[in-house]
Amino acid sequence: MALQLWETLKEAITAYTGLSPATFFTVLALLWAIYYVVTGLFGSSGDQHLRTRAFEEQMEPLPPPVQLGEISGEELKQYDGSDSKKPLLMAIKGQIYDVSQSRMFYGPGGPYALFAGKDASRALAKMSFEEKDLTGDISGLGPFELEALQDWEYKFMSKYVKVGTIKKTVPVTEETGSGEASGATESDAKPAEDGPSDSAIAGTEEKSSGADAKEE
Repeated sequence: MALQLWETLKEAITAYTGLSPATFFTVLALLWAIYYVVTGLFGSSGDQHLRTRAFEEQMEPLPPPVQLGEISGEELKQYDGSDSKKPLLMAIKGQIYDVSQSRMFYGPGGPYALFAGKDASRALAKMSFEEKDLTGDISGLGPFELEALQDWEYKFMSKYVKVGTIKKTVPVTEETGSGEASGATESDAKPAEDGPSDSAIAGTEEKSSGADAKEE
């Protein structure tokens, strides 16, 4: 069946074009190549500008990583890639890494862009892209999830430069303040409960000695 179709096609090409099948397909391939070259040279200026810009960003050398020291989680959000002049940072287990060299993955539009500017430990451990998992809280994770997180941490340690850590915030509860206040109150009142003061005892002794002198 296929052979019959091929024979029919060859006859049709020869009849309508006057060319042999080999010549016909060669001319067709040349026309396609010319079309591809012409559209590449005279394509839309917007597409050409985007390609040029992407190429320039790829070829531009990255600045050396800047050590930030200890910063807060809110400060880390400033390095999510939205500002091209700032480094692209990401944290794992409180350790901040410069991932600028992988901007195509962690930068805007990349598959892992939502991890940038955050401590994404829980999300990486669970391989989750949900907003609720974009946190450094790894409590309640299972052994397999913790092992996966460890693999991610080893990868980041070997590939990227550590530039800082996230500040650990210790919440201050009201119970602690009230406990201290009550403790202070009790300590203030304690001498009164223990017995009379030294001045009261001294006054009593003086009265006793005066009475003895009168009797004599």
